[in-house]
Amino acid sequence: MARMPSAERRRQLVEAAIRAMTRDGVTRTTTRSICAEAGVSLSVFHYCFDSKQALLEAAIETITGSYVTRVMAAVEPRATLRETVRGALRTYWDDVTARPGEHMLTYDLTQYALREPGFEDLARAQYERYVASAASLVEQVTAVVGVEPRVPVEVIARCLAASIDGLTLQFLVLGDERAAEELLDVTADQLVRLIEG
Repeated sequence: MARMPSAERRRQLVEAAIRAMTRDGVTRTTTRSICAEAGVSLSVFHYCFDSKQALLEAAIETITGSYVTRVMAAVEPRATLRETVRGALRTYWDDVTARPGEHMLTYDLTQYALREPGFEDLARAQYERYVASAASLVEQVTAVVGVEPRVPVEVIARCLAASIDGLTLQFLVLGDERAAEELLDVTADQLVRLIEG
């Protein structure tokens, strides 16, 4: 096995974990199966991560971070606040439709964390990360269009995170793209109303 910096090994293990859990589910994925997926020994896992919980947290950060990065990079001023908000939601939605398995995995990780003794903080951290990401998005959108939110950003962020969470899960269950598009429009309208007060 070639020598590799520990940060690169961690990334390799996290990517392998995401692939394995997306394919097999969280409960059926073991540290051994993750190591097999990554093509490394179990000792490499223990060198890179203190626990399975630490690996799961890194997986959540990676999944969330990748789509948040794409959405933030795509935020650009458009003719109106609503068009700017809708454009950001479109970028997120493109990620959902391109990677439904990863988004389904986030719900699986939440349920696993809530049911597994000692992992409850993982679910809490996951949803706090969603709200923090939504707050960053609201701040970026309002900054590029030069609007000062009339409602506290945290309130808008919690509303956005809850709306997107429900919308994503509904789409993953029902697969109704037309209904999802309509709900994205409604979500954009609600966010504009909250921002403008």
